[in-house]
Amino acid sequence: MSTADDSEAWTIRRVLTWAADDLKKRGSGSPRLDAELLLARILRIDRIGLIIDAERPLAKLELARYRELHQRRRAGEPVAYLLGTREFYGRPFLVDRRVLIPRPETEHLVEVGLTRTRHLSLSARTLDLCTGSGCVAISLARERPTTRVLAADISADALAVAAENVLRLGAYNVGLLCSDLFSALQRGRDRFDLITANPPYIAEGDVPTLPVDIRAYEPRIALTSGAEGLDTMRALVAEAPAFLARGGVLAVEIGAEQGQAVRGLFADAGLEEIVVGRDYAGQDRNVSGSRP
Repeated sequence: MSTADDSEAWTIRRVLTWAADDLKKRGSGSPRLDAELLLARILRIDRIGLIIDAERPLAKLELARYRELHQRRRAGEPVAYLLGTREFYGRPFLVDRRVLIPRPETEHLVEVGLTRTRHLSLSARTLDLCTGSGCVAISLARERPTTRVLAADISADALAVAAENVLRLGAYNVGLLCSDLFSALQRGRDRFDLITANPPYIAEGDVPTLPVDIRAYEPRIALTSGAEGLDTMRALVAEAPAFLARGGVLAVEIGAEQGQAVRGLFADAGLEEIVVGRDYAGQDRNVSGSRP
């Protein structure tokens, strides 16, 4: 994208056409959407505005600022990090390279938690492990403002992002805790009606096969866990019953091929009413079960 000796103006339409084509050649799965989101941010308008003002030429400064973002996206940096936000469960969450980018599939984890604790909707005590940006914890808290939610993560950097989201999204019933799974909690004292977690579950050997915007930018500690991707999951599920109230529910996100393996971990831990839930694509995506 050059403005030197260019007789044709770089209008919104022209920039988007060029940028989408360029990103498509470099393997983007959503080149037009990527280009529109970045340009809308630079121009401080929404995507409808891009259509309405399609023939408006960009000023030199606007073009320069867009070029900078486009180059970063071209190199593989995720759009969510470039924008600094990602929508999850209808709310805009701040995100950066300190945290995993929230995915639509993880919204199912929120739904499972809400559904399986519906009878405790006014008083449930909830623990969200591996909270990252806080998207699951905050969504649960905002859907049920009278409940108490504790969001825990081993990463102090991730908790700093979660704290910003707690304040911005008004989730005043959320507390934050730096903890390696249950390490900062006390057995016999700390018990919860619901424990949720989106732990790292990608096998170490699968990292080279991940898209560049995941493997090169998102925090490895939030992605991988051992040769099978189940090291953290095993520890989490084995310890969880000691921190569940009677009838309490554990719900975790899993990889698409891990449904039966994690179901087995739940059974070995003595959990009952075990359900393997699926995502929008029909793949196994979460497992939940209750303490007898």
